[in-house]
Amino acid sequence: MKPITESLYTLVLVLCVASVLAPRLAWGGDAQRYPPVDVDLNATQVSKNVYYVQGAAGIATDNAGFVSNAGFVVTTEGVVVFDALGTPSLAARLVDEIRRITTQPVRKVVLSHFHADHAYGLQVFAEMGATIIASHGAVDYLSSDIAPERLAERRRSLVPWVNQDTRLVMPHELVKEDYRFTLGAHEFLVTNLGSAHSEGDVALFVEPDKVLFSGDIIFEGRIPFLGSANTRNWLETLKRMERIEVNAMVPGHGPVTENPKDVLTLTRSYLQYMREKMTEAVSDWVPFDEAYEKIDWSEFLEYPAFVEANRRNAYAVYLSIEAELLQ
Repeated sequence: MKPITESLYTLVLVLCVASVLAPRLAWGGDAQRYPPVDVDLNATQVSKNVYYVQGAAGIATDNAGFVSNAGFVVTTEGVVVFDALGTPSLAARLVDEIRRITTQPVRKVVLSHFHADHAYGLQVFAEMGATIIASHGAVDYLSSDIAPERLAERRRSLVPWVNQDTRLVMPHELVKEDYRFTLGAHEFLVTNLGSAHSEGDVALFVEPDKVLFSGDIIFEGRIPFLGSANTRNWLETLKRMERIEVNAMVPGHGPVTENPKDVLTLTRSYLQYMREKMTEAVSDWVPFDEAYEKIDWSEFLEYPAFVEANRRNAYAVYLSIEAELLQ
């Protein structure tokens, strides 16, 4: 893992203020400057030292933006947070939950990926002085046209919780390979998952609790949003994760599970089915609309977010299969 270079900061200066320059405030009354949000955001204990909050099933702007999960690990030397939620207001609420459990400072935030519902709370933790860790793919996202476009959209769709004061935060450290660190006698493994669900995904394994934070590589109980995901790499990543022995797994969306291999089934089967059907359509030169209408989606029809996500997912995979077959 290497610190971000000056050139990378320059690359994304038009998108965000470098978090190393943000005021590193002790947490106190500062939470009042974020518009309050009225959602149920309560920490659930997963193991002796690990907690998480669970967002509601739905599209990104439902439930005041609280649709994804985040978690934290309490050690004797500080707190490690996984993901920052979809607005600064939600992140401030998460900090309140952390403070309810411990007075230890937040030392590190590991970001699973830079999709808005997981990342827009980062500025809260940067202002507290936490070190932000993310995949090197974060630079690809933050230097793209998508990053400012998405922020502008959320300033409209999630106002007042995402507003003109909401900013994109560059990580302090980038993970290019699997990386270990120790805090308060706890061993943490940050696993670089490469380009799968996003431009760059990471998971966090907490020892000795043996709890895995998977991010959006795994969706529990709902249809995943594929976007521009590399579904071929995504399936390979799921195979890697099946080999990890864990006591509990916290997905990016949905409830924690003590049977991680069972939870892998929905995401894996959905991706496999989608790729198989879209590959057949592309190989047979069947137009997308015609192919989509003929496919039997009944296995996934009753899952949350199917109506909102499935057709867009299918079209994205159709286009990606076309690109793969042309290689």
